[in-house]
Amino acid sequence: MNTKALLEQLLKAGSDVMQQKTSGTMGSKTADLSSVSKLMSGFGGGALSGGALALLLGSKQGRSLGGKVITYGGLAALGVLAYKAYGNWQQQNKGTVDQHEPQTVDRLPAAEAEQHSNAILKALIGAAKADGHIDQQERELIDSEIAKLTSDLSLQRWFDQEMAKPLDPADIALAATTEEMAAEMYLASLLVINEQNYMEGAYLQELARQLKLPVELKAELDFQAKQALSQ
Repeated sequence: MNTKALLEQLLKAGSDVMQQKTSGTMGSKTADLSSVSKLMSGFGGGALSGGALALLLGSKQGRSLGGKVITYGGLAALGVLAYKAYGNWQQQNKGTVDQHEPQTVDRLPAAEAEQHSNAILKALIGAAKADGHIDQQERELIDSEIAKLTSDLSLQRWFDQEMAKPLDPADIALAATTEEMAAEMYLASLLVINEQNYMEGAYLQELARQLKLPVELKAELDFQAKQALSQ
């Protein structure tokens, strides 16, 4: 499966939606998004935010993944944020934390980057389901959009299976085999979740617990996400 390629395309789709919103061109895209528009009332309407793919990349308020994070770099930019947070955490905890070079998704060879991408996408799917509002019609629309992005049937099946699973932060956290991967999964989830929503906020806290993130690292990731979302 080439999960990294699919994730990059999803990030690009989310970036395109964000740019259409901010440039005021969404109206001209009505024909392209006609099937989506039936399930939403503009940005922030229903579970879909600006398009089927944006469900995985933006909050119900139409916020896109970390503002400039997807616009200027996609998956690599997410890795840069995670790297910065991880490095800051190491510096703050000299003597008690392993000071190795953080191995984030932007700094890995293809096979390892693929594993990280799979875990990040799994986390994004979980975050998208956190408010419990994805219905069967929306599921089918998302599946059809994914099929347009990849012809890999095994990847399509994997994606569909992840969407169909009951939401379980413990199961999602199992995908993290390194601390850096856990940090990336939490950061990606944090950037798309609306913490003001009780269900989403509770899910995020439980995910952090299941990922076994150190308190100081979680705080640094929270700070980096806040900085990204303010751009």
